[in-house]
Amino acid sequence: MSDHPPPAPPAPDLWATVDALHAWLDTHRPVEGREGLLLRLLKLNEEVGEVAQAVIGATGQNPRKGVTHSWDDVQAELCDVVITALLALRTLTPEARQVFARHLERVTERSLASVRP
Repeated sequence: MSDHPPPAPPAPDLWATVDALHAWLDTHRPVEGREGLLLRLLKLNEEVGEVAQAVIGATGQNPRKGVTHSWDDVQAELCDVVITALLALRTLTPEARQVFARHLERVTERSLASVRP
């Protein structure tokens, strides 16, 4: 028997998954047009609120409820925020992958510029 954990399954391709989820959402969209777009963007705010709820629950900051969440719950909610944000970006543009890559490059350049000698 090995003391090593089994290898993790291969990660799904992020952008292929985003495209597939976007297509699925578009076939299950109860509201169309500009209003549907705005509602999809507002979904991000809902997910951020769920992160806050999980943090409050993980720290027991609500004395009436006590500890109701774990830090694993916080991690899961943060993942939901990321997924929802990527889907919102994909909803705005089919070039979401390129838009995100360019923006990440700018943020990285700006942030790490102060670290360079």
